[in-house]
Amino acid sequence: MHPTPGRSCPLSYRYGPEVFSGAPQLAVDTLWVAGGLYGNRCALQALLEAFDAEPGSKALVFNGDFHWFDAEPGEFRFIDDSVLRHRAIRGNVETEIAAPADDAGCGCGYPDWIGDETVEHSNRILARLRAAALASGRDLGTLARLPMRLIAEIAGERIGIVHGDAQSLAGWNFSREVLATPAGAAAAERQLVGAGARVFACSHTCLPVLKQFPGGRAVINNGAAGMPNFKGECYGIATRVSTTQARDRLYGTRCGAAYVDAVALRYDPAAWERHFLEIWPAGSDAHRSYFERICGGPNLKLAA
Repeated sequence: MHPTPGRSCPLSYRYGPEVFSGAPQLAVDTLWVAGGLYGNRCALQALLEAFDAEPGSKALVFNGDFHWFDAEPGEFRFIDDSVLRHRAIRGNVETEIAAPADDAGCGCGYPDWIGDETVEHSNRILARLRAAALASGRDLGTLARLPMRLIAEIAGERIGIVHGDAQSLAGWNFSREVLATPAGAAAAERQLVGAGARVFACSHTCLPVLKQFPGGRAVINNGAAGMPNFKGECYGIATRVSTTQARDRLYGTRCGAAYVDAVALRYDPAAWERHFLEIWPAGSDAHRSYFERICGGPNLKLAA
């Protein structure tokens, strides 16, 4: 069967839990992980201000899809330059901007429960974004050379940082929908054990989840740093893993010696809405797919 752009993923996206063995690439007291920035410069400012205020030994990792809505050359340059001053791994967006694969489309690997219209919009958003990237003057080879995963050590605990899941750059096995099933949860637990990881920190699927497992292990998906994640709540979310608990956490858990928390990125929603509309006016693909969420969040409530 011919692959469907946006639903299929190249073989180059694949890896296994064994890639998480070996020495960590970084070891700090506090790690911030921000996936799904989506080119939101207002959320980026909120993130950098919060990270700058963090004391002690620290690192910020952008775990993919930091580009998306920044589909103008100047905007692309700004986001690219700002993000790449920190550590980053590539998501499907960065991969398909820099080294597009045949028939991958946006590279999202959308599952069956995502409608065809969303897939088509995403493929066209990626095409417009790639054109802006090519016109930006940035070295897109830098994006192509970003790793697909990273290992960190926090409080002596191994943290696997991925974009999608433990098997694929654009995998959906760490989504709310899959982790809610007994089979999906059991598979994630096996992957944590197989990887020797206390935590997997991911993004990609665009909705937040914290799934805890026996033995003090967890998968935390920050949803989106650059879009609202709960109904009626206009802020992004980042993941914070540290030797200390976040004072202003939305929710979290303790995994061994490490505290794993979701923290809000409280950007100016009105300013971001205006900026978004300058690039993606009514009727555009991004507006049709995302504007309702940008204004009022997805149909997901933050548990009390």
